[in-house]
Amino acid sequence: MDLALDESQELLKNTATEFMETELPRQRVREIDDSDIGYAPDIWQKMCELGWGGISLPAEYGGAERPFTDLAVLHEVMGYYACASPHLDSTVLSAQIILKAGTEEQKKSFLPSIASGQQILVTAITEPEYGWGPDSIQMSADHQGDKYVLNGDKVFIPWVQVADTLIVAARTSSKGAPKEGISLFLVDKNTAGISTRLHSGWLADKPCEINFENVEVPTSNLIGPADTAWPSLEYSLDRATAVLCAYMSGGARKAYEMARDYSTERIAFGVPIGTFQWVQSHVIDALTEADSLQWTMYEALWQLDNERVDAPQAISGAKAIASTGFSKACDASHDVHAGVGVDLDFGLTHYTKRSRTYQQYLGDAIYHKKRVAELMNLSASTV
Repeated sequence: MDLALDESQELLKNTATEFMETELPRQRVREIDDSDIGYAPDIWQKMCELGWGGISLPAEYGGAERPFTDLAVLHEVMGYYACASPHLDSTVLSAQIILKAGTEEQKKSFLPSIASGQQILVTAITEPEYGWGPDSIQMSADHQGDKYVLNGDKVFIPWVQVADTLIVAARTSSKGAPKEGISLFLVDKNTAGISTRLHSGWLADKPCEINFENVEVPTSNLIGPADTAWPSLEYSLDRATAVLCAYMSGGARKAYEMARDYSTERIAFGVPIGTFQWVQSHVIDALTEADSLQWTMYEALWQLDNERVDAPQAISGAKAIASTGFSKACDASHDVHAGVGVDLDFGLTHYTKRSRTYQQYLGDAIYHKKRVAELMNLSASTV
């Protein structure tokens, strides 16, 4: 197993680093985070013009057909610079769902415009009984002639305010196991009966609650056959989760480096605080978390790109580590910085906020540990 980046991946990393360094100085990051929409359309368009919207999509749909590790390289740099964008949710999760389960007409209609940034899609899965497994999807979609009628609520869905189209997971049948009876629908965000509300709190990516009240969707908007969507959704979630781990890896690395640098610059009692053993311990804790996250993430991506049978297990293992590791790296960095670390202009809080949001997004550590146990045919109760 070779986890080293190849020449094209190193070039992508260097290009992305130069781009983020130019476009995202610390003050710009705060301005974007404080804005109403939570991302910068000008930066988003430049990213898509560089071809980053279709890195792992087939060439026939406007993509570059590169491995998922390339996506991870980009997202690790994005995480390092706290780059806020709908890239993960639109060009990875939503695009993979359409690529895996959509009709040829749906692929041609959506994938090129996703890759170019002309359309933003987000996928709505989680509900008030929050969870990422099939049993958590209870929103109803009743088949009535040539349409489905959707009723229910989705919560903590990122980027809804800027999305053009939603991919909605709903239950079209209550028969059988939880994995059965789930369907996916393409829904125009402006369809009658849809209302949204921005969640309050210290959250990244402007997540919203979406209410569906008798929302009518044509049968032609089904993605794949009715009642059979879970395998395609799980497939796409795995890929998005691996890429999210890369973003979290970049954020954890930055939190560590901020702690390391501050420990050499801050003088107390006439010496750098990094000479104190307890401060050293915090810096090393941040490094340990960042390294653990990075290497488990790249191993999972290696398994994914090489189509290894244990790739889903490796991805869930990486996310279990990322969900705790990113937060712990930020906590350790705050321990080093003390009061200045909570100054919004200082920059550390950009990472802390993301660590708390992504701790839960696409499944927390408990969910993914249980999933690893299930994939290993172990009892989840032993986790």
